[in-house]
Amino acid sequence: MLFYLEAIWQDGSVYPTVSEPKQDRSRATRDRLLEAAVASLAESGWARTTVATVAARAGVSRGAAQHHFPTRGDLVTAAIRYMSEVRLGELRGTVVAPPAGSNRTRWALDQIVGLYTGTLFSAALHVWTEAAVDAELRAQVVPLERALAREAYRLAVALLEVDAGDPHVRTVVAGTLDLARGLGLANVLSDDTRRRSRILDAWADQLDLVLARPTPKP
Repeated sequence: MLFYLEAIWQDGSVYPTVSEPKQDRSRATRDRLLEAAVASLAESGWARTTVATVAARAGVSRGAAQHHFPTRGDLVTAAIRYMSEVRLGELRGTVVAPPAGSNRTRWALDQIVGLYTGTLFSAALHVWTEAAVDAELRAQVVPLERALAREAYRLAVALLEVDAGDPHVRTVVAGTLDLARGLGLANVLSDDTRRRSRILDAWADQLDLVLARPTPKP
C-alpha cells in the first residue's frame, strides 16, 4: 500500500506526496540490478560483470548495489537463479495456438529455437563456460539447467503435438532441442537468421515425414 510523505514547499506550506513503500523500492532496485547483471553477462561476458559495472548499468550507487549483493559471488548467484526463473517463465508461456493456415511443425520449430537466440541464452552461455572450470559454480548451475531442459522438452512435445510415450518420438524431440541449441550457438557471433531459416525449413519437412504428417502445400 502506498503511503504519504509530507513535502515542504518553498513558501513553508505542506503538501502530501505519494511514495512507494520502502520494501517495494528495495525490491525494484534489486530487480533492476538482476536485469542489469543478465544484460552485462550477455554483452560483456563473465569477467567484466562486476558489482560496480552492474550498479552503473542499473543506475544505482555501488553502495546500494552492495546492500543487496555484498560480493560479486552473491550477485552472480542471484543472477543465475533469476535467469532460470525468467527462462522457465518464458518456456511455460510459449504454448499458444499457431496462426491459422500455418505449417504447425515449422511454426513450432520457430518457437523452440526462439528460446535459444535471446539475451537470456547469451548470458547463460557465459555462465556455462565459467561453470566448466569452476566446480562450485557448476554445482549451482547443473540442477537449474536440468530443470530447464525438462521444461523445454515438455514444451517441445506440446508445440509439436506428438506422443511422448513413443521412444522414437522422444529421441526425435531430444534431437530437435539439440539442433535448436546448436542454432542458438551459431547466432552468438553473427546474425544467422537466413541460414537458420533454411535449416528449419528442411528439418520441418523431415519431422513431418518422421511423424507421419502430411506436408502442407503452399
